[in-house]
Amino acid sequence: MRELKVDLGERSYPIYIGQGIIEQIADLFSKHGISKGSPMLVVTDDHVAKHHLPQVISRLETAGFKPISYTVAFGEKSKSLSVLEDIIGVALQAGLDRKSAVVALGGGVVGDLAGFVAASYMRGVKFVQIPTTILAHDSSVGGKVAVNHPLAKNTIGAFHQPELVLYDTSTLQTLPDRDVRAGLSEMIKHGLIWDAGFTAWLEENAQKLVQLDAEALEYGLYEGCKVKTIVVSKDEKEHGLRAILNLGHTIGHALEATAGYNELLHGEAISIGMVGSAKVAVRLGYSEEIYTTTKRILQAFGLPTSIPEHLDTDAIMSAMMHDKKFDEGNIVFIVPTEIGKVEINKNVSAALVRDVVEQLKREV
Repeated sequence: MRELKVDLGERSYPIYIGQGIIEQIADLFSKHGISKGSPMLVVTDDHVAKHHLPQVISRLETAGFKPISYTVAFGEKSKSLSVLEDIIGVALQAGLDRKSAVVALGGGVVGDLAGFVAASYMRGVKFVQIPTTILAHDSSVGGKVAVNHPLAKNTIGAFHQPELVLYDTSTLQTLPDRDVRAGLSEMIKHGLIWDAGFTAWLEENAQKLVQLDAEALEYGLYEGCKVKTIVVSKDEKEHGLRAILNLGHTIGHALEATAGYNELLHGEAISIGMVGSAKVAVRLGYSEEIYTTTKRILQAFGLPTSIPEHLDTDAIMSAMMHDKKFDEGNIVFIVPTEIGKVEINKNVSAALVRDVVEQLKREV
């Protein structure tokens, strides 16, 4: 079992990564102060529940915890205010109090949603992340929790750090191939923003990672989480450096919103967005190699690198204008300056981005 630490002073917390960690869930919960005296709410989705929920509930009950569970429909549409309200109602009926904990058992949607429940309920209760997707190695670390508005993704949210993150890599074996590839896009992102050597390793080990080779997967998740912990520890609430984690997200979030959160998986949209960011970099005078390398690596993982033609450019641009990264007429863009390094550029014109969006719709 590998361990990382998010260093936030009194709110620091560990990330445990390895196979079979759920078997140690009760001991780790006790070690990190999760109450046995108060009810606990485990939030999951209907895909994850059938594979992992019984084991989690059984181990917690056997150890004397008082878990109840709430299962949402799989997919981005569960990140809504109406679902949030339903879960809060269940928490109230179950008697959750200020010493209770909310546990997210699932991917990024479940983590964001359950985390916002934890941040909102009684103005904040303890929160635990148990990610079950590759994509969630990014979203489960850092304390960003939110639900979506129909006009924009993640606009209703908070910063609420977990007490601990338990990353049991054996849960990933039940993932569909498409979800595996989509999740690996965020791992690639961590390399592209921070570590050229890790990026090269990812390209060399693309097939091992897609095939869920245990050794490669554990190493890749550890290195990806390490980048996230370094950045979050330096800038918890995105006053500066943390924005670099948004590489590919400006275009990516707009694509998700335009497609209605059901056509593109998050990681697929971010893959296209990272190609777009590389195109923006070239337009701003940086090396063409940034674009060719970025696209080649993403294609090695079988990820999309172009925008579906039927998505309307005006709608994509409109979604971008509603995004948190739009400021005073310009789009705040994370621009790669070389492989493994990026800059936060607050002066990228909407016209330039529109041109890039149009180019991405014509590419194959």
